[in-house]
This record gives sequence, C-alpha cells and structure tokens, in this order.
Amino acid sequence: MGTKLYIGNLSFSATEDSINQLFSQHGSVASCQLITDRDTGRSKGFGFVEMSTAEEAQIAISSLDGREVNGRQMKVNEARPRENRESRSNGGFRSSFGGRQSYGDRSY
Repeated sequence: MGTKLYIGNLSFSATEDSINQLFSQHGSVASCQLITDRDTGRSKGFGFVEMSTAEEAQIAISSLDGREVNGRQMKVNEARPRENRESRSNGGFRSSFGGRQSYGDRSY
C-alpha cells in the first residue's frame, strides 16, 4: 500500500489531471482526489494524492511543499487518518426538537 499525502492551498482552478501530472514527476501516483463542494461542484482548494511508495511520498513532500503553483503556495504533507465522526463530542449542540436536551455530558 502507498502513502497518502494531503495537498492544501491549491488554486481553485487546479484539476485532478494537473495535480496528477505534477506529482508523477516525483514518483508513481496511485490515486489523486481533489475535494469539491457537494452543492456547487467547486473545488475546496485541497485534496489527496497517494504515492506508490513511502520513499516517493517523501520525495514529493520535500520537492513540492511550499512550491508556488498557479499563484498559491502549495502545502504538502503526509495525510493523517480520518477522524471518526461518531467519536466527536457534540460540543454543546442544542437541539431545537422537543424532549431532553444534552449539553456536553449532562442531560436536562
């Protein structure tokens, strides 16, 4: 399995093809995914690239982190594991629905 990289501060005009081409200059790209807004389809300015090996991933990080692409200084680092949404605290979420309300770890 390869190493997944987080790519941030991308130009909104960047495409998966252009990012794939950029990273393939530094090794074999297993996958490339830019994150888009589900309502508008517009790029959110970040994405993920999976390099085939950890060595290629390190080469891409050292070569591309801070590099200016389309007028923006790109941020490249190793992606962290995705946070499990169920494990997040509700942060004091207040429900507008009837019944008991929960604020953090207390119920009323």
